[in-house]
Amino acid sequence: MALYTPEQLRKELDSKGVTVESFAKAKSLDPRLVRDLLNGRIRGRRGKAHDHAVIMGLKDGEVSQHAA
Repeated sequence: MALYTPEQLRKELDSKGVTVESFAKAKSLDPRLVRDLLNGRIRGRRGKAHDHAVIMGLKDGEVSQHAA
């Protein structure tokens, strides 16, 4: 799977006319964490933020069993 930068993912969502909230809902993710990851407020190093970043394609890794 190709990895995105937050800016690349945001541009892709914009080009498809998809809101952050609808993207989050479609992936069963917390919209607040999705916005924080896309805006660079958090990096997704641990816990749910890590799981969200992996699911969103922002980082390589494994989703923990308690994920979203």
